[in-house]
Amino acid sequence: MTTEIKEPETLSFEADVARLLHMMVHSVYSDRDVFLRELISNAADACEKLRYEAIARPELLADDPKLGITVVANPDTKVLAIEDNGIGMSRADLVEALGTIARSGTKAFMERIEAAKAGEGAELIGQFGVGFYSAFMVAEKVEVFTRLAGAQEAWRWTSDGKGSYEVAQVALDEAPTRGTRVVLHLMEDAKEYTQPYQLERLIKNQSGHVPVPISLIDKPDGEKREVADGSALWVRSKTEVKPEEYTDFYKSVSGNFDEPAATIHFRAEGRQEYNVLAFIPSMRPFDLFDPDRKGRMKLYVRRVFITDEADILPRYLRFVRGLVDSADLPLNLSREMIQESPLLAAIRKGVTNRILGDLAKMAENDADTFTKIWENFGAVIKEGLYEDWDRKEQLLKLSRFHTTTSGDGWRSLADYVGGMKEGQKAIYYMTGDDRARLESSPQLEGFKARGIEVLLLTDPVDSFWVSTAPFFEGKPFKSVTQGTADLKDIPLPDSDEKPKEEMTPEMATFIAFMKSTLGDAVIDVRASDRLTESAVCLVAPEHGPDRQIERLLSAAGRLETASKPILEINPRNERIRKLAAQGEGDLAFRQDVAHLLFDEARILDGDKPVDPRAFSERLARVVARGFGA
Repeated sequence: MTTEIKEPETLSFEADVARLLHMMVHSVYSDRDVFLRELISNAADACEKLRYEAIARPELLADDPKLGITVVANPDTKVLAIEDNGIGMSRADLVEALGTIARSGTKAFMERIEAAKAGEGAELIGQFGVGFYSAFMVAEKVEVFTRLAGAQEAWRWTSDGKGSYEVAQVALDEAPTRGTRVVLHLMEDAKEYTQPYQLERLIKNQSGHVPVPISLIDKPDGEKREVADGSALWVRSKTEVKPEEYTDFYKSVSGNFDEPAATIHFRAEGRQEYNVLAFIPSMRPFDLFDPDRKGRMKLYVRRVFITDEADILPRYLRFVRGLVDSADLPLNLSREMIQESPLLAAIRKGVTNRILGDLAKMAENDADTFTKIWENFGAVIKEGLYEDWDRKEQLLKLSRFHTTTSGDGWRSLADYVGGMKEGQKAIYYMTGDDRARLESSPQLEGFKARGIEVLLLTDPVDSFWVSTAPFFEGKPFKSVTQGTADLKDIPLPDSDEKPKEEMTPEMATFIAFMKSTLGDAVIDVRASDRLTESAVCLVAPEHGPDRQIERLLSAAGRLETASKPILEINPRNERIRKLAAQGEGDLAFRQDVAHLLFDEARILDGDKPVDPRAFSERLARVVARGFGA
């Protein structure tokens, strides 16, 4: 029976693909060797997908059950082919896989690349992982011949990487019996990639640990010889694995180009048996803060790849790359059923606890490495303080913070508690989006005067977790911008006496006038013991959200009505004392002053005046009065 061959069809690349291809053709990434690793990785994935599908449909393997990858070189014609006998592709698969980029965050990534300088752009491409399109760094034309397992049609995809590609149906004998053959017509300056020694070196160094055997045919009439046996690195003992083997495997499994900052390799035995090989990158992946926040851990069952979408780790550990290979999960479960399996839940718990435990040991024994990891991923790990109640205490111990006394260094909460002042009952913190602005905030003045350390929390998640973390080692968390400061019980360094509040009858009258003048704009106006130099500041009420979390909720459109602040007045400030001493003088002037002081507090807090025009007019009147006008 013959099948009618359809006419070729020329299609345009999706815009993001075209932009990426342009960068590949005019490559800003100097390490062109990576193309072979990327293509072999794709071929290995195709083999593993078939291995999984064949569990339910063994006929897909037919009479070719041994999965493998073959690299074929022809130095005379400058052609290099990478062939696998994996799952293969249909026409729709070809268009979807090679004509579009489905990976989330791609658009933002491309914008970062184009905005970066040449060297920075190269580094960003390394973080992204260039995949199939890396072929155009070395090839002037790429052909892909493929046949889906079990299908009776074969297809060819062809492109020079310049904006379009052609998809054509071909005779069955032009494609592999099953799987995919990627044919690279190499550029003149890339013909070295047909040399046997170069290919063997790259395969062993970059792809020697993919779980599929790799063979090499180094000339058209050459013999096929195996150069990588497809053994699974993760089932070997740690003592048998060299550091460079871990690094090569990390690059292969993660698609990253950096060195791993930490490697976690162990075998769990007992009620559940599984092998884990996980890596913590030394650089932030570009999609670290993708809204989907998906993990990148692969799930195997007895060396059969199942899925890379199982929730093996909580989302706050999504930067971890690697895999878990279970000996207990049944192979015949669907991906959806595996996700709900109590066995996977037990694995998730065990792997999460091990990774957090290893990080805690690293923090104690290798502080420099842990600090680098925290600087890259601390903002993500802290999401667990808000989401993972069962491990909150463990995560609090692991967390590190900049503080008012830490300089450029980091402090643990244990360090903080160990340095608390006499009479101090709480762990003080301040939230915001800029550390320098926080350090200059008037709300910190009374704490600095007493040498009290304050945590400076500048990550968006900080405002959320700190409101749900009531205690650490019995000490409550307290915002320096909310409620009362409670500083009266903590003496100033140069005095044995408790600080006295300088409240005169004139000052009490002035504060009462301020409150009546501002009316509903504030909840209260009161004397402050947290201010030592500044005249005024704003704080949030004792109960309810802090001011920074209100800003975040408002920016996200999730706050209908903001709570009204409390205005604190410094009775020791010279300007305030002189204003209070004027008594009941010019009413209009005193009203202008009341509103200006409130707007001053708003500006110091990072907000705009309530009414910019009214603020300008009041300021002009006060200045004119000072000149006697």
